Parts: sequence; C-alpha cells; structure tokens
Amino acid sequence: MRALNRLFGRAFNDAENYFSHPPSHGYLERLLAKDHVIARAALIDESVVGGLIAYELEKFEQERREIYIYDLAVTEAYRRQGLASALILKLREIAVAKKAWIIYVQADYGDSPAINLYEKFGQCEDFMHFDISVPRKSCANGP
Repeated sequence: MRALNRLFGRAFNDAENYFSHPPSHGYLERLLAKDHVIARAALIDESVVGGLIAYELEKFEQERREIYIYDLAVTEAYRRQGLASALILKLREIAVAKKAWIIYVQADYGDSPAINLYEKFGQCEDFMHFDISVPRKSCANGP
C-alpha cells in the first residue's frame, strides 16, 4: 500500500497529500480490512506499477450498491499496455461478486488518456464536482 501511495503521489503530481503525512501501518491495516474498501495493485517483477482504490457505497433509495473508483494510476513507463483496463476489469469481477449496480469514476476535463480509457467501459455523465471544506478546530481559538 505504501508503494501504491508513492505511485499515486507521483502520477497525480500531489506530493503534499501523498507524502507529507503518511498513515501509520496500523491505520492502513485497519482501512484495508474494511469490506467497503477495495485496493488492487498491478505488479511486475514484484514492483507496484499500477493500482486502484475504490469504495463500495450502499444506497438508500434502493437496496443496491455502487462502487466508486477513487484513485487509478499506472507508472508512466507501463502506460498504454492495458494495465489500467485490467484493473477495471478485475474491479468489475469484484462488483459482480458484491452485487453492485454500477461502477463510477471521475475524470478531469482535459485528461484525455483517462477520458479515453473510461469511455471504453461506459458513457460520460456531465456533472459538477464540489469540494466542501470542513472547518478545523484550532486550540488557539478556544473551545
């Protein structure tokens, strides 16, 4: 998992989130043990060259589940060789076993490689994504 996080940090050019405060071994162990967390890695010669993290979400409107691909990346040297597609196909197998209704993923406008990949598996839905900040309590501000 640590190797996969390093890969994500490099692939997404996001050192701040992936390298500045790495989670403890115990935290990763507990997270990976949860049924709704899906982590898969692509290995070549025991090196992590790709992977995905997905979450199973149970829905309220019907008795069904959706799976959200949160992170998916392949090391640059191994791109365009079918690894990302293989990871998605494996996730489809997992989705069938979990009786999931759908798998969904977000892509950034202009990220043609990701968009081209995802279009092989499904159709584009046009929507907006909002990050809603969560206020952090500061000791300096008092209770």
